[in-house]
Amino acid sequence: MTTPPFNISADAINLIAEISALLERHNITLEGEHGLRLRMANRIKTIHSSLAIEGNTLSEDEVRDIINGRQIVAPTRQIQEVKNAIRVYDLYSQLNPFSEKDLRKAHGIMMEALADDAGRYRSGGVGVFCETGPIHTAPPPQRVPVLMGDLFEWLKKSKDHLLIRSCVFHYEFEFIHPFSDGNGRTGRLWQSLILGRLNPLFEYIPVENMVYASQQEYYDAIAASTSEGQSGPFIDFMLREILKTLQKSIKETASEKIPNKVPNKVPNKSELAILRLLADNPRLTRTELADRLDITENGVKKAITGLKAAGWLEREGSNKTGWWVVRYDLNS
Repeated sequence: MTTPPFNISADAINLIAEISALLERHNITLEGEHGLRLRMANRIKTIHSSLAIEGNTLSEDEVRDIINGRQIVAPTRQIQEVKNAIRVYDLYSQLNPFSEKDLRKAHGIMMEALADDAGRYRSGGVGVFCETGPIHTAPPPQRVPVLMGDLFEWLKKSKDHLLIRSCVFHYEFEFIHPFSDGNGRTGRLWQSLILGRLNPLFEYIPVENMVYASQQEYYDAIAASTSEGQSGPFIDFMLREILKTLQKSIKETASEKIPNKVPNKVPNKSELAILRLLADNPRLTRTELADRLDITENGVKKAITGLKAAGWLEREGSNKTGWWVVRYDLNS
């Protein structure tokens, strides 16, 4: 078995311990209906983040609209990228991160109608370039099948912690650059899949979001590892990002679970009227509600704020194209 070169620093050992301690705690915060909503929101962020890194300019709202089957006006390629990513992430639980065949399958879906050789290893040379010249020249194409075979053999047989294996695989995958296009989005997905075997939580706070938030540091870590000839700097960077993301997610989830103070236990007359109107027509605007109820827009805004705080009313979609969802039992 060929082992990729990497050093495990003292920082990495400490980070693994901190991450492991947080994972069990965070599992509790993702249970129930709140967890379902959080998972959906993070799936949208994941697809948006991974594609934005590659230059896709669609907003989170536009990605959400595509996921929900609504039409948007945007470049055809960018829409296709989102649709492909949706199909791949829908297969998350079915993809085996230790299967080279599944990797090619995922790439084939991710790059369908975007690359002529989607799902197949490249037949030509590739590199990563910036304005001043090449940053990295990938190994020649004839070496790719052997290198990828060795990498997957190590991934499956290694006794190293999955946190370490996921980082090493991610770096080595980007170093090999096995496909002609789509390596970045595929590599990030695959680290998330590997981490998902450690804890299912990583399907919902995945690598894609972490990299999007710290893109320059991500590329700097890759460059530092390449310069040293081993992936230690990249491991340290990714473990720090994983820990930071877990800490932030726990904090945000805990604050969202704290109930807001609601002035009354049941809707008052105006609030109830708003709920009934929105149940019949979820796309009514605040202005339209004010006109129908003969109250001010500020009065409608205040009532809606209270209804949302109580959990009786939710907004789906964007401010312009979204709609209201009534959660209150109007027959009670």
